[in-house]
Amino acid sequence: MRSVGRPRPRTVVATALALATVVLAGCTGDPGEPTAAPVVPSATASPSAAAEDPSPSAVDAPARPDIVFVLMDDFSTELLQTMPQALRMQRDGASYANAFVVDSLCCPSRAALLTGQAPHQTGVLVNTPNDPDTPIGGYAAWQANGLEHRQFARSLQRAGYTTGFIGKFLNGYNVSHDDGQLRLPPPVAGWDEWRPVLAGGYNGWGYRTLTKVPGSEMTTRWHPVPPEAEPETEQDRSYVGHHISRTALRFIREHRDDDAPFFLTVSTYAPHGAVKPPPDVPLFPPALRDRAPEGVPDGGNCGAIACGDLTLADLVGYDDPRADNAPTRLHPDGTTGPAPAWRTNPIRITDERAVRFLRERARMVQSIDRMVGRIRQAVGDDAYVVLTSDNGFHLGQHRLNGGKGAPYDTDSRVPLLVVGPDVAPGERQQFVSNIDLAPTFEALAGARTPALRSGTSFVPSLADAGAPGARYAFLEHTYARVRPGEVDADVHVGGTLAIIPSYVAVRGRRGLLVRVDLDPRWDRADHAWELYDYESGYADRNVFAEAHDEPWARDLRRRLERWDGCAPRACRAATR
Repeated sequence: MRSVGRPRPRTVVATALALATVVLAGCTGDPGEPTAAPVVPSATASPSAAAEDPSPSAVDAPARPDIVFVLMDDFSTELLQTMPQALRMQRDGASYANAFVVDSLCCPSRAALLTGQAPHQTGVLVNTPNDPDTPIGGYAAWQANGLEHRQFARSLQRAGYTTGFIGKFLNGYNVSHDDGQLRLPPPVAGWDEWRPVLAGGYNGWGYRTLTKVPGSEMTTRWHPVPPEAEPETEQDRSYVGHHISRTALRFIREHRDDDAPFFLTVSTYAPHGAVKPPPDVPLFPPALRDRAPEGVPDGGNCGAIACGDLTLADLVGYDDPRADNAPTRLHPDGTTGPAPAWRTNPIRITDERAVRFLRERARMVQSIDRMVGRIRQAVGDDAYVVLTSDNGFHLGQHRLNGGKGAPYDTDSRVPLLVVGPDVAPGERQQFVSNIDLAPTFEALAGARTPALRSGTSFVPSLADAGAPGARYAFLEHTYARVRPGEVDADVHVGGTLAIIPSYVAVRGRRGLLVRVDLDPRWDRADHAWELYDYESGYADRNVFAEAHDEPWARDLRRRLERWDGCAPRACRAATR
């Protein structure tokens, strides 16, 4: 039984909506908001004063629900059909058909999600530091720019929440060795219980965990690869997805009867590919219980669908010709002309490999699905559970081999499912970005939303599927050379990260407009355009030359120009 001191959060959406209205009204003209958004990391090194606002939060709100946030890694939308518990969650709650990420690359996306800011504001632009003295990516850039102080977790702590983090954090957050001594990274502020799983988690087995709880020093534990002689059930107990699940359920059991509410982030490694996997580990490593028997490629556990029924037809846009996707130049006089294609990498993925990897990824997400069901059972109906991913994944669509980072729906569209008190079941058409999650969590918790958030709460749409909401989502991506430590090079699937140029993009209901920069130098720019009409179902042909003057395309271009380098208030306004 829940403690008598905890009110049942049956009116939490209405309460959050009222609070969000007040907060947004206060954010539209914050005198302390910067007039220009920083682009280079050095310009963002000092945390905003708004993030450290010590003013009291709505800790006495009528309802403060527990919230569990499940963040998947590289989850592509075609995998959702294989997950029975996620499909049940979709039926029971709100599902967002137009949910996107602001950058379809792991570390920039996660930094944006945790802060509610775009990459041009966080300074986390890529996965690795690139320049050690002025890092532009990874955990080094996160530290250099003081981003822990901008996290929504800090707002929730001030609102009286117990916060917990379990699983994958950011690229580059890892132990180091100094003169034979193991050096632990610092715990990340904002989380009362800090339980990250370090980079060994990519391979499924053989990983290190850290633990920092109130009143104790941070400790570490090595989880070795279990001997093959052990029974399969014992080996699976060590599987990283099962470890994360057990740890999450333990946190819930320990805190669900507390007087204080909790917020828990559960960040999986699935279905991200393994990094330099051993010979006996699949590139996308499922738990042993879910794997196909040797010699049976269409066997194994793919959840709600038989593995053999997953085919190339599930990869919308697979093998689409490149000839009509090259960018288009827009000349000063308004005329257009062809620009050089950036999709120049050899086509290495084969039909057989694409289907094999698709099925392996489907097997891999079954451990997440089981965890989602157990979490929902453990927290009950009075808590919110949110399920999404840091980015998507292409697997031969648009002839891009395998990987992420592109602006197309394969990479930028993610599932977003929410269940909880007063959430009306059904699909939503509002556009949502992952930078909207921070203010949404703050609104649900009755916490103040700092003016530095570039996202907007979508709480109104939880109770009312037809509530007004955003009509556009924005994307940005920064090109950088692939450096050592880049786990998303995806070389085993013919990765394309090294060829994807920098871009700024806007996705609306009708289509996608992308302004690419074909010059890889930081101090130069060579802009060209791609425009896709999604009435055809996917980004199949660049129609910029013939359609750029149509009203819908002109609207996208105006909004893209408003977003480019925007400050938080302008960013929020551009989506409406």
